[in-house]
Amino acid sequence: MPDLVYGRRAVREALRGRREVLELWASERAVAAEPWLAEAKARLASDSALSERAGTRDHQGAVAVVEPYRYADAYELASAERPLIAVLDRVTDPHNLGAVCRSAEGAGATGVVVPAHGSAVVTPAVARASAGAVEHLPIAVVTNLARYLDEVKGADLWVYGAAGEGGASMWETDLSGGLALVFGAEGKGLRPLVRRTCDALVAIPLAGSIESLNVSVAAAVLLYEARRQRGAI
Repeated sequence: MPDLVYGRRAVREALRGRREVLELWASERAVAAEPWLAEAKARLASDSALSERAGTRDHQGAVAVVEPYRYADAYELASAERPLIAVLDRVTDPHNLGAVCRSAEGAGATGVVVPAHGSAVVTPAVARASAGAVEHLPIAVVTNLARYLDEVKGADLWVYGAAGEGGASMWETDLSGGLALVFGAEGKGLRPLVRRTCDALVAIPLAGSIESLNVSVAAAVLLYEARRQRGAI
């Protein structure tokens, strides 16, 4: 079945991305503010009609029907030259997944990997939260996350689990090579088996009183530190 995309940035990136846009609607106000909607020949619709189509009022005046999302192959992501992969272990909040995808795409990551069960996957809410990053960033789903990590790790790809406690500081950790950064669910952290599969744990030094960062913030910090160590930024 076709997918729905809503939100101005998400719709614009869908138009620029790999998926075919099958239908496009926009409000008069959105078309006036965003000339590209007129260029894309969006059909005019009222805000109430757009809310009904999107199932939410959070559409910003733009709604599109697009081809179904095509997931990447997780093993192909791992076989890339010096990959940088963000792996999410049971992150169920679509806004967190979208925010991680936005940071990963901005950091030039190879892709994002999530488990098939107990995790958010690409939905209209995720596309909206990612500001359309899902249209450009490869995202893969695996049946067994711990098994996948165990099979892909090696001399050319190290697996680091993000941990608030027990991990070496990211300032003291070599993140310049092939890398899979694994992030756990909010409040739960990494599952024991996934944690044991990691080659090592890495922590973000915190100078305040809080014990941890939101998973999407932690992902952004570590992904950009990896890019910095690679000399890319």
